[in-house]
Amino acid sequence: MNLAVGLARRGHSVGLLDADIYGPSMPTMLGLQAFEQSVVGGKLQPFLVHGIKCITLGKLVEPEKPLIWRGPMAHGAFKQLTDQTDWGELDYLIIDLPPGTGDISLTMAQSLALTGAVLVCTPQQVAIDDCVRAARMFEQLGIELLGVVENMSTFIADDLTPPREYDIFGKGGAEKMAKRLGLPFLGAIPLTISLRVNSDAGDPTANFEQRRDRQGASPLATALESISANVESQASLAAVRQGAARPALKIR
Repeated sequence: MNLAVGLARRGHSVGLLDADIYGPSMPTMLGLQAFEQSVVGGKLQPFLVHGIKCITLGKLVEPEKPLIWRGPMAHGAFKQLTDQTDWGELDYLIIDLPPGTGDISLTMAQSLALTGAVLVCTPQQVAIDDCVRAARMFEQLGIELLGVVENMSTFIADDLTPPREYDIFGKGGAEKMAKRLGLPFLGAIPLTISLRVNSDAGDPTANFEQRRDRQGASPLATALESISANVESQASLAAVRQGAARPALKIR
């Protein structure tokens, strides 16, 4: 979600697909509670909030209803969200996948032409083990890996003066994993109280507009802006390698 908002703030037209079928969180994190899902001409109309277009299964089912679905039903739901949504023209479609190597990832790989995948991992070893498995899955599916983001890299208690920093999950584990796998390290996102507050309040834009420190920079906003720029660069390089984008020669 924050990556989608970050790319939109860089001037791109961005869509966000909440593909965590069993636990869609975007209705809360984007503040969609008051909106109703609309359908025009048989197409789902994405919500336009925080500068992005988004669609989530969480707005197609009752808010507290558990989705006790087997693989084929999850497959069908994902296909509906991708094929029957009126996205319009987009520069980026960001797909938020559930953790692991399950049905949704396979369905996505089989049905969409993807530029690449971004691995998001917390620093501790048990998370890294799962992330490496996900990396191997994407490699087997022929999906290029754009890089690794270390999430919850440190905890910054930004309600204190001066703020204090704690390595709750360790620090640098995902960066070391990226180096071992030969992947770009896209950046590290700190865990802050404001990040939790803004996510619960459905206001991701506020993550980019946090109170600045004495040097004029918010650690959270700086991290998100840097990662958005790095993903933008890696996606452009991947598109060129895949032939999806070619340099244009203009003769005047």
